[in-house]
Amino acid sequence: MSEERLIIKGGNPLKGEVSIGGAKNSVLKLMAAAILAKGKTIIHNVPNLTDVEIMLSVIESLGTKITHDKTTKTVTIDATDITDVTAKYELVSKMRASFIILGALVSRCKEAKVALPGGCAIGERRVDFHIKGLEALGTKIKIENGYVSAHAARLKGADVYLDIPSVGATENLMLASVLAEGSTRIQNAAQEPEIVDLANFLNTMGADIQGAGTSEIIINGVKQNQLHPIEYTTIPDRIEAGTYMTAVVATKGKAIIKDIHPAHLTFFNDKLLKMGAHIKLIEPTAIEVSCRGRLNSINFVTQPYPGFPTDLQSMAMVLLTTADGVGIITESLYENRFMQVPDLRRMGAEIHQERNHAIIKGVKKLTGASLKASDLRAGAALAVAGLMADGTSTIDDIYHIDRGYENFEEKIRALGGKIEREKVIDNVKGLYNESHI
Repeated sequence: MSEERLIIKGGNPLKGEVSIGGAKNSVLKLMAAAILAKGKTIIHNVPNLTDVEIMLSVIESLGTKITHDKTTKTVTIDATDITDVTAKYELVSKMRASFIILGALVSRCKEAKVALPGGCAIGERRVDFHIKGLEALGTKIKIENGYVSAHAARLKGADVYLDIPSVGATENLMLASVLAEGSTRIQNAAQEPEIVDLANFLNTMGADIQGAGTSEIIINGVKQNQLHPIEYTTIPDRIEAGTYMTAVVATKGKAIIKDIHPAHLTFFNDKLLKMGAHIKLIEPTAIEVSCRGRLNSINFVTQPYPGFPTDLQSMAMVLLTTADGVGIITESLYENRFMQVPDLRRMGAEIHQERNHAIIKGVKKLTGASLKASDLRAGAALAVAGLMADGTSTIDDIYHIDRGYENFEEKIRALGGKIEREKVIDNVKGLYNESHI
């Protein structure tokens, strides 16, 4: 068995330009939505990620025909025929987002059997909101042997109130409602840009969805023959953009972040500005980020969009580790989202954790250490910490990072960062380098 690790030599300011790819959290849902229309749907700006490969495998296992051109970042999904309604555990367990196939299958085929999901171990992410909503539309659901089995003789529009603005539940209900009879109203809906992207995709396909991006979404059901295959381009990944912005600020660099929607990062940008970073809009889809001196500490609470994104909490924590003063982070969404804390302490950070609060007292500097990625965003945050630290850091279990970042080390190197990927053979020091510091 072979594994890979990142070797990072810190202390080099990141400078230059970096382009942001398609949004992982959007494209996975667009690919699931593609099965609603018979024929070939083409999706552009698809990032080359392991999560994308997993979702394509899930969709292909249903009987669709898949073409994935990694050079042009284009995926073609021919959903003329769905021959199987079972999304198997072997695939769904690898990635929680694949559970979204439940709503799409119920909508298209009126039945589905989907394994309960896996994904990053960042805390409890229940599916009861999904199930209650689908039941309100007329779906009969049983959970047995690790699978959710759903059957619907007919789907009928309903009013559904979500106890929390769950992104996954909102998406599953949108997909299930597209072909339901009558109108469905989702109240307390998630408002993320990825929700808007899914609604735009479905509307382009022939659906009738209003209010996406607000707390109330109305889906007026259409007939199957009113849906048609389309060609569509995924929005940019706001979390990837925030990660590179953080890396530039952390290393006291100056760089242009291209191919983004700046409005999707308003709250995060505001916090960076309050810490002392400089952000300048230079084009409608590009910003210049820089930082000269020591940052100031801030307090913030993670919240559903448009609040501070939980996916960027670990990045902000890295900045606070060397900021002036004491900062407090309150994680309101996931109970295990501070998994980067023990490794940051190994690098010299002073962090005190009390349940969902992290109190960070800024130190003068971090130092390199041997680290391990516990999940996708924590792994990326540790890489940023390695870039700003004195000395060399190693990060193991980087398959987590590959789930959500395309060409991560190549983009960092293009900005002047010293980072390489090494293959570890049988967990012993028989290493060969794929690139050089």
